[in-house]
This record gives sequence, structure tokens and C-alpha cells, in this order.
Amino acid sequence: MSHNYKPGFTYADFAHQFTAEFYDPNHWAEIFKASGAKYVVLTSKHHEGYTMWPSKTSFNWNSVDIGPNRDLLGDLATAVRKAGLRFGAYHSWFEWFNPLYNQDKNNKWSTQDFVKTKARPELEELVNKYKPEVIWSDGDWDAPDSYWNSTDFLAWLYNESPVKDTVVVNDRWGAGMSCKHGGFYSCADRYNPGVLQPHKWENAMTLDKSSWGFRRNSQLSDYLTTHELVTTLAQTVSCGGNLLINIGPTHDGIVTPMFEDRLREFGSWLTVNGESIYATTPWKHQNDTITKNVWYTQKAKSVYAIALDWPQTNQLTLGAVDTKIVDTIQLLGAKGNLVFKESGTSTVVTFPQLSPGALSLAFVLKINTK
Repeated sequence: MSHNYKPGFTYADFAHQFTAEFYDPNHWAEIFKASGAKYVVLTSKHHEGYTMWPSKTSFNWNSVDIGPNRDLLGDLATAVRKAGLRFGAYHSWFEWFNPLYNQDKNNKWSTQDFVKTKARPELEELVNKYKPEVIWSDGDWDAPDSYWNSTDFLAWLYNESPVKDTVVVNDRWGAGMSCKHGGFYSCADRYNPGVLQPHKWENAMTLDKSSWGFRRNSQLSDYLTTHELVTTLAQTVSCGGNLLINIGPTHDGIVTPMFEDRLREFGSWLTVNGESIYATTPWKHQNDTITKNVWYTQKAKSVYAIALDWPQTNQLTLGAVDTKIVDTIQLLGAKGNLVFKESGTSTVVTFPQLSPGALSLAFVLKINTK
């Protein structure tokens, strides 16, 4: 900040520059729908403590009192649900500049003034007013869960709150909790273990490789390609995870053309191949034993082989697929069944003579089993 802004500029001065005059939540929701997303999570409050709704606990440091003068969270929640998607809220426990938090920290967490007067009332307000179906908790790592009193909050959330029957939460509720306790595990940012996990998990990652926000100085090479997005999706879902793709809008409320283009291309791939992703479960093999960059999912009696590279010849060997279990094989996005043959304990699939076209990002074989 000291390199790019005039002397004396403080973090709080950003609030006046945050105008969101071009913010169109319905357009945002349409982009997210087109991307193939099933749920959307907005940052309701990050580590600076600024809330995207008129929080009663964040006087004069929220999107209605200063900046856009608009309930950004509420408007997006309405638009997302209207588009048929589920809505969630990211929320940071701690705040960089809050004197109550820093006082509790200096007291080595023996006091809870920040939690009792700010964090807990704020979270309950968020839940009661907007009824998110996902609460993505963060900013917990400095203090133990006993300081945050997070178990008491979760007891209220699942037993008394208006979303007690619908809400899911992640695993960031106190130091040492990540990847151990939660409805789903987020573990670390960009968590992508590459092997089957024993608990439901989510890969929260960024389309901009270097930032969770918008960067004015970003270059084309700083963004993941659509092929890289599809690759991450295949790796994640085959190992039992969900994929949460982060984008950073501008201060004036725009999802930039680069982000929009990537998301729409991603959605186009899912339009053809989403059958291999949605409502699937991991197969007994997560990736192939012979051919690199083939990942598996399953649903009912079908196994899906997501191949990330178009074969150099017209044949693909699937080492994990025993031909004895195969009834038919189809290429999603193409008509008819493919020819296949046994090769030891593997299956060799022959492709028709066609250009990869819409399948160029990755193609999917639907293996119907006997």
C-alpha cells in the first residue's frame, strides 16, 4: 500500500473509494449460474472488519454507512436465490484493527470482550437476517475455540437458528480445528490433496493465481486457464471434494471480462460434461493406473473417466477399468457407443475420427457397467 498510494493514506481510506456504482447482483448471479455453480459464497466481512451489510455491530464501517450506501450482501442473496442457486456467507472472526480484539489478544485470551460484544452478535445477526445455507468461517487461527466460544455458536446454529435444518459449515472455528472438525473440511487455502479423503471437503482456490482480490496490475499469465480450472475440478471431485472458485470484483462492482470469460467457458464445458461431476461419488480408483491425467467419478452403474488430454492416437488405454465389467462406453458430447477391447486387465477405447472441438478442455468417457 505504501508503494501505490500517497503518503498518509490508511486502510480506512479505501472505504470512500469503494463505490460499487456498477454493481448489478442479477448480472453477477447470471454469470455464476452460467459457470455451472450450484452455490455462491460472498465475503460478508473480511479481516479489516468492514461488513457488506448494515451490521448493528459495525457502525460506520459497513457498506450502507460508508462507500456504496447499499446492502451488497442482501442484494446478492436475493439475486442468487432467484437464479436457483444456494447462497452462503464467508465471515472472518478476527479483525485487524479492532481494539477490543487486540485487547483480548494482549490478555492472552483470558477476556472475551470482542467475542461477546462484536463477533458473536454479528454472526447471529448474519444468520437471522440472511439465512445463509453455507457459513464459511475464517480468521480463527490466533485463538482457541474456547475464546471464540464457537461450539456454543454451532449448538445454537444447529438447534435453534432459522437455518438449523439446511446450513452447512466448514472447519475454521478455532486454532487447531482446521481439517479436524466441521461439516466439511477446507483445511488450507487451495487444498487439493490428490487422494481420496475420509471426510467431505472443499478446495477453495483462486482464479487469479496470486490473489483473492482484484489486482490492477495483473497480467494474463496470472490467471488460471480454463483447462487448468477443469483439471482442478476433476482432481477435486474424484477425491470427494467440492470446488469453490474465488474471483475478485472491482471497487466499482464489476466482474471483469477476464473472470467472466473464464467462468462462462468453464460452464460451457460443464453443460456437456456435468453429468460426470454433479451428484457423483468417488470411484474405487481416483486416477488411472496407466494413462496419466485420467480421473474417475461414478454415479449409479456408470463410471466416468475424465481425460484431461486428447489422445495422440485414436485410442486410450484405461488401466483401472477391467473390460469384464463394461457394457457400453460413450463419449459425452458425441453420439453413439465407442468400440473397446480387452488388453490384459485394462480396457482400450477407440475414438471416432473427430476434432476435439468443445471437448478440447477435457473429454469424458461414460462407462456403463454390467
